[in-house]
Amino acid sequence: MPHKQQTMKVIVTTHPGGPEVLKLSTRAVPKPQKKEVLIRVAAAGINGADLRERQGKYPVPQHAPDLMGLEVSGEVVEIGIECQRFKIGDEVCALIVGGGYAEYATAPEGQCMTIPEKVTLLEAAGIPEVFCTVWTNMMDRCALKAGERVLIQGGTSGIGHAAISVAKAFGAIVYATAGSQEKCSAIKRFGADFAINYKTEDFVEICKKTSNEYGVDLIIDIIGGPYLPKEVELLAQNGRLMIINLMGGKKAEVDFSYVHSKHLTITGARLRPRTVKEKSSICDSLEEHIWPLFANRRIRPEIHGFYSFSQVAEAHKVMEASKHIGKLLLVPDHNC
Repeated sequence: MPHKQQTMKVIVTTHPGGPEVLKLSTRAVPKPQKKEVLIRVAAAGINGADLRERQGKYPVPQHAPDLMGLEVSGEVVEIGIECQRFKIGDEVCALIVGGGYAEYATAPEGQCMTIPEKVTLLEAAGIPEVFCTVWTNMMDRCALKAGERVLIQGGTSGIGHAAISVAKAFGAIVYATAGSQEKCSAIKRFGADFAINYKTEDFVEICKKTSNEYGVDLIIDIIGGPYLPKEVELLAQNGRLMIINLMGGKKAEVDFSYVHSKHLTITGARLRPRTVKEKSSICDSLEEHIWPLFANRRIRPEIHGFYSFSQVAEAHKVMEASKHIGKLLLVPDHNC
C-alpha cells in the first residue's frame, strides 16, 4: 500500500561551498523499488563524506540521490513488493547510498537493520556508516585478532569511536590519537589502552616504547599525508595499514623498503560505491557480531549532539572545526 504523504522537507545545496549553502527545500517523497523500503526518518547521521560532498570534493556514485546522508534510523512506512524481512511499522536503522537529509528515505531492505538493544531509535542513526566501515575494514579485510596491537588515528571521530570500541571488545591492545587532553580522556573512556595527544606527543615513539620496540600490527588511518611514512615505519612484521580517509593529503613519500622487509600490507577502501549485495552482507555481520555488544553495553553509542534540519549549517561547522566527540545527528524539525 503506497504511503499517503506526498511531499517532504529536505536539505539541499544549490552549489558547492561552505555550510551556508545548506538550505531547506521541499521534494516529493521517494517511492521504494521492489527490494527497498521507505523509512520515515527519525534521525540521520552526519559524516565526513557529507562535508566533502557539500564542498564539491567528493566523487558521488552515479546512482546515488542528489541529497546528502549515508545513514538513517526511523520507521518503515512502505515496502517494495519483493521485501521479505521487514513490515510497515518496524523500526530500523539503515546504511544508504545517499538521501538521508530528508524526512523520508529509501533503503535496500538488505541494508536495513533492527535497532540494537539498549540503543534508542535516534541514537541508532549514528551506527550504520561508521560501524559498517570499521567492521568491513578492520575486522574483515585486516583480520584484527585478540592480543594484536592496533593504532587508530582520530580516536574521537565517529570512525574512531567505533574502531576503538570494536577493537577493545574483540581483545586487541588499542592505541588512539587525538588533539587535546579532553579528547584523550574520551578515548580512554571508549576503551583505549593508550591515548596519544598528537599535538604534544609522537605516536611512533609512544607505540614503540610501550611495546618493547615491537610497534603495532594494524593501523586504521583517516589522515594520510604526512602520517603515511611514519606509519609504515611503525608497523610490525606482517603489519597492515588500512587507509579509510586522506584528510591530511593524498600524496606522501614513503620508504618502501619497510614494506618489502617487513611483509607489510597497505590497503584502502570506500564503503559507499560497493554493491547492495556487499553492503547487505556487512549489515548482516553487524547484527550478528556487534549488536550483542550493544545489548550487553560493552559498546555504547557516543553522540556529540542532535541538530534540527534548520540547524544543519551549525552542525557542519562544528564537525568541520573538529569540535565534536562522537556522532552528530540531524533530526527533522517536526521531531524536535
